[in-house]
Amino acid sequence: MAAINTKTISEFKTKLAGGGARPNLFEVVIPSFPSGINDAWDQEEQRDFKFLCKASQLPGSTVPAISVPFRGRILKVAGDRTFDDWTITVINDESFNLRTAFEKWMNGISKLDDGTGIVNPNSYMTDAMVRQLGRSNTAGSTDNNNGGGQQNVILRTYNFFDIFPTEVSAIDLSYDTSDTIEEFTVTFAVQYYAIGLNVNDAPDPSQEQVPRVLASNDLLTATPPAG
Repeated sequence: MAAINTKTISEFKTKLAGGGARPNLFEVVIPSFPSGINDAWDQEEQRDFKFLCKASQLPGSTVPAISVPFRGRILKVAGDRTFDDWTITVINDESFNLRTAFEKWMNGISKLDDGTGIVNPNSYMTDAMVRQLGRSNTAGSTDNNNGGGQQNVILRTYNFFDIFPTEVSAIDLSYDTSDTIEEFTVTFAVQYYAIGLNVNDAPDPSQEQVPRVLASNDLLTATPPAG
C-alpha cells in the first residue's frame, strides 16, 4: 500500500509566502476616460477613485466545452473563451464626483432623454487595471516591516482592455438607515484582459497607462511602458 509523508503545520507555514495574499490589499486604476467623455475624469477624480473604490474583482473567464458525439461516446473539445463582466464598488462622498463621472460616461453612450449617443467604440471605451498588493515591499518577504510603510509590492496586475459601463447601480435611501455611508457599484463589459507584473508605478496618476498587449503570445505577460 502506498503512503505519503505526513505534512506538519510548520511545513505548511513555510509554503505560505508572505503570509498569503490579502483581499483587502488592492488598487484599482482607470488612467483616463474615453476621448468622448474625457472631461468627466481629471486628476482629482483619479486620486479620489484610488481611495474610494472599496471593492473590486480579480477577473475570471470561461472556456466552455463543446460536446461532439461519436459512435455513442461524447468527445469534448475546447470552445471559445468568454470574459466575465467586471464590477467595482465605490464609496459615495458628498461631492458626488465619482458617481457623476460614471453617469456622464453612460449618458455619453446612451443619452437619458432620446437614446442617442457616441457611435464610435473607440470614443466610449477605455482601459483599466487592478493591482493585487502585498503586505511588504518585497513579494514573499519574511521581514516584519514594509520599509517604513512607504510602499506595498505589486504582486500581480490585471489589465482590462476596451471596457465600458453597462450598469451604475441605484443607491437606496431610507429614514431607517443610520451609521452607513452610501456606496454604489459599476459593472463593466470587458473585451479581454492581460496579466502583468509591476506595471507603471508612477506616483502621479496622470502618468499611469495600461500597457497594451499587441501579440497573442503576450496575453499572460503585459509589458511595462517605457520610461
